[in-house]
Amino acid sequence: MRSSHPREATVGMEYYVSDADGVGGRLRADDADFRVRELERFDTEPVDAPTDAYPHLVFRATLRGWDTNDFAARLSDALEISRERVNWAGTKDKYAVTTQLFSVYEADPDELPEIDGVEIEVLGRAGRNLEFGDLAGNAFELRVTDPDRPDNAGAITDELRAFGGLADSHRSGGSADGSSGDATSIGVPNFFGQQRFGSRRPVTHEVGLAIARDDWEGAVMAYLGNPTDAEPEGTQEARAFVEETRDWQEALERVPHRLRYERSMIHALAECDGEPGPDQYREALERVPSNLQRLFVHAAQSYAFNLMLSERLERGLPFDRPVEGDVVCFSDTDAPDGLALPDTDRLQRVDERRVDSVTRHCERGRAFVTAPLVGTETELADGEQGEIERAVLDDLGLEPADFDLPGEFGSTGTRRAILLRTDLGLETDPLTLEFALPKGSYATVVSREFLKVDPIDLG
Repeated sequence: MRSSHPREATVGMEYYVSDADGVGGRLRADDADFRVRELERFDTEPVDAPTDAYPHLVFRATLRGWDTNDFAARLSDALEISRERVNWAGTKDKYAVTTQLFSVYEADPDELPEIDGVEIEVLGRAGRNLEFGDLAGNAFELRVTDPDRPDNAGAITDELRAFGGLADSHRSGGSADGSSGDATSIGVPNFFGQQRFGSRRPVTHEVGLAIARDDWEGAVMAYLGNPTDAEPEGTQEARAFVEETRDWQEALERVPHRLRYERSMIHALAECDGEPGPDQYREALERVPSNLQRLFVHAAQSYAFNLMLSERLERGLPFDRPVEGDVVCFSDTDAPDGLALPDTDRLQRVDERRVDSVTRHCERGRAFVTAPLVGTETELADGEQGEIERAVLDDLGLEPADFDLPGEFGSTGTRRAILLRTDLGLETDPLTLEFALPKGSYATVVSREFLKVDPIDLG
């Protein structure tokens, strides 16, 4: 185990679990170097099914150079409909080639626009819109550009196999990502990746923490201000101006139009009579799309989760098996073949009598140790893991009741597996990693162990 890159430590990822030097290099030198395809489980009816019973048009889109939110906004503008009528199962990055499902309420196939960098395949109709739970996972193909030490990939793989409790595991044949050939099972901590918080400007968790503390002004300023050296100079200057002056009218002249969410907030504040108060700052936050409102609080939960995993690593507690006091979840029996998908609706506390039996379930991939994404209904673990969870929340000044928030900001919480296992296909020329992950897990938490570089170079 070794300390992580300082930028990763700011979002709670404090360690790598592999000691070998990274291969170096970078991802996403070209969009085609980072390919993602959703592993779906969503049934559709034929496209000519009656629209009164099946009002949602479902299509698969392959996007090159499009963030999911940006594509949804472009699509809704072209269709002249509310963006809330466009839904998807998982959010994808801009700098990649991504294939994912979308549903549009009350749309016809011949209305779908032609958009540069987008290929659309209409699949049919559905009686409801797509939701996050409809995504089983994602398959990845990542190509590393200009690696310094490509031969180190093998040693890193061996260490990750051991960390996942898989030292004797090697598999041949097909996998959930559709690839064939040899694959090696590995394990990594199931951190939330840097992009959860903003790869170049990691502030979404700061916004969420302020919301949970009932500090609406602090939440808005965390989003509007906080200039970082990874942004263009003009953007840094505009954010600094907002922080220093709170001159909302002038800020509209200075903040670039491409920062449309920031501008939406500033417009709301500029419309106030006099100085804005907590209600006005909250209303400004509510100007952004509902999924982004939820993301703020989710990022705060994710930050606390990452800190809990880092502390568990520091204490030397296992990730592949439980200790007394842990809470485990069981596997989803409806997951696609070859994909280990935790079902966090099926939880069990591990007391002294159950440690051995639950360990066997974990060894077979039927159970997973968890940590909380804290919300109003969260019940913390017992034993040493419970100590970790309470200590992190105390340090952040949070408790489960703080997530009893208005509108889209509220969260009941859940739990999440702390170990991410996958079957890795490794090619050396060019250096390429292929694997599939369950929904909500990040390819960068696998690739970071191999590259060990500034997370900006992970995309």
